[in-house]
Amino acid sequence: MEIIGHRRQWQFLKQSAESGKVSHAYLFCGQEKLGKKRIALEFVKLINGGNFDLGHPDLILIEPKEKEIQIAQIRELIQKLSFKPYSALFKVALIDQAHLMTKDSQNSFLKTLEEPKGRTLLILITESPERLLPTIPSRCEIIKFSPVKEVEIKSYLREKLVDELRSSSRFASARVSDKDWEEVSKFCLGRPGEAVDFVSDPQKLENRKKIIKELIKISNSGIASRFQFAKELSRESNLKEILEIWLSYFRNVLLEKNGAHRRWEGGGRVSSQYTFPKLKNILNQIQNTNFLISTTNINSRLAMEILMLEL
Repeated sequence: MEIIGHRRQWQFLKQSAESGKVSHAYLFCGQEKLGKKRIALEFVKLINGGNFDLGHPDLILIEPKEKEIQIAQIRELIQKLSFKPYSALFKVALIDQAHLMTKDSQNSFLKTLEEPKGRTLLILITESPERLLPTIPSRCEIIKFSPVKEVEIKSYLREKLVDELRSSSRFASARVSDKDWEEVSKFCLGRPGEAVDFVSDPQKLENRKKIIKELIKISNSGIASRFQFAKELSRESNLKEILEIWLSYFRNVLLEKNGAHRRWEGGGRVSSQYTFPKLKNILNQIQNTNFLISTTNINSRLAMEILMLEL
């Protein structure tokens, strides 16, 4: 399994493993689909001797159930961690989307984090560390992940991924042109996981372009049209995905205005109406709306109407 980008983070982890100075707990922070989980798995493989994939009896993976990580999951995790490793050097707990632990779950997890038993390694993965209790990050070695350079993603797609796609029956019909490589490398905004998704499912890239064009159109419309659009969007089953695309789009607008990115191709012209403070407000509102829709029973239509007022 090849690691795309994140050389500094990987070198730090590798040196920690080789020197035997492994922390009892790590917090991997950064946007989703940067490769945090992939690097976590490579790290525990390195520590435990290579043959240590998901499904190994000494690797416990915790993921959200029904929009959250429930206290019952954490209690079960604590019980499993009380036993010695079955065959590996370390028993590993990997908590994906750790910010979705409920407050009760986080409080229950704290004692294990403070006083891990035996050879235990805890790795928490999150894109929203601010949603964790402050006492959790303070007891972890924090590893921050940033978007991967566009040139590194493009190189990986060209040299490695295309061979994997050709050898996989699932992707046998995939056809990726030079223009597609450029668009994928740019649209994924430094997230290798997103790039892989685009290449494995070319229709996803087309859908993204369509959503961006609709966003640009509605941002230049009156309030009545925006509220009607909010009503229609609130019924969409993929609303979370749509909001993530909006978030990527406005991040790109911010980068372009700062001179750090080329124009967003395939999605229309970026409007000059957005100032830096305005863009920051929009980004915060999209993030908050997406979090509330994903983790609570908030009225989706009302949440989208409030967001429309910000565009």
